[in-house]
Amino acid sequence: MRVLSGIQPSGNLHLGNYFAMMKRMIDYQESNDLFCFIVNYHALTTVSDPNVLRQKTLDAAMDFLALGLDPNKSHFWVQSDLPEVHELTWLLSIVTSMGLLERSHAYKDKTAKGITATHGLFAYPVLMAADILICGANKVPVGKDQKQHVEIARDIAMRFNSSFGETFVMPEADIEDDIATIPGIDGQKMSKSYGNAIEIFADEKSLRQRVMSIKTDSTPVEEPKPVKDNPLFEIYSLFLDDKGKQQLKERFETPGLRYGDVKKELFGVIWEYFTPYREKREQYSKDKAYVYDVLKMGAEKTRKVAQEYVTKARNNVGLNY
Repeated sequence: MRVLSGIQPSGNLHLGNYFAMMKRMIDYQESNDLFCFIVNYHALTTVSDPNVLRQKTLDAAMDFLALGLDPNKSHFWVQSDLPEVHELTWLLSIVTSMGLLERSHAYKDKTAKGITATHGLFAYPVLMAADILICGANKVPVGKDQKQHVEIARDIAMRFNSSFGETFVMPEADIEDDIATIPGIDGQKMSKSYGNAIEIFADEKSLRQRVMSIKTDSTPVEEPKPVKDNPLFEIYSLFLDDKGKQQLKERFETPGLRYGDVKKELFGVIWEYFTPYREKREQYSKDKAYVYDVLKMGAEKTRKVAQEYVTKARNNVGLNY
């Protein structure tokens, strides 16, 4: 099974990134043909400072490697090191209707939040479709909020195949329902842009502050605490197996639990969980030449696959004469 997903270097990576995408991708590399990349072209729709984009791109790569991504077991690259993706984006755009893009939830949500409606933001799903189709991905692990983008990629692939002959694999969205949407400290979806994230590699003081700031209700200590739509319960559950989640649920539903005590526990759990990865991350930050070499090797390996699909698409539309 060929599995593909990417992550934006638009800010420091957080628990939502890790559990919704990064951890799953790292697990997939053991038994699948894994394609994993840093989507810095997409990040240009929200990051305008070139120095920030450069640094965050490198940071995301080091984070992934520290968390266990093995470049020898996967294709790992930076999106801008694969120039073929832009040619394919144009070829896909000729079969993409305006109506399809106008229905994009991400476009409507971002413009509603005041983000300028640029062509890049509007055409974002076509570039994402090219990312997926250029590697022949069968499965695309995404959060629930990204499902529509995979559906759009399928629609575009279907239209292209129908117009020009069989060219692209039809991808499927891969969503784990229990972690489809990970809440931030305010209860909304955890997101860099919402300012509600708990960063994976935050320093001890910052991590403690973020965890202690998780929104809780005003249920008195002597009463049972709700678990539904409770961000503290949901975030803590990410680190537990089924038995642990059941035990935590029972604790919440037993009178006497103090939210402050649970937050202190959770801080300790998060800090300990990421300690070995934090040490590896520090090593990579001191050997950036190695990281650059890994990304160069990954791009070269991925381009061999990408060129096969672009060549087929060029042939099918008549560009190769």
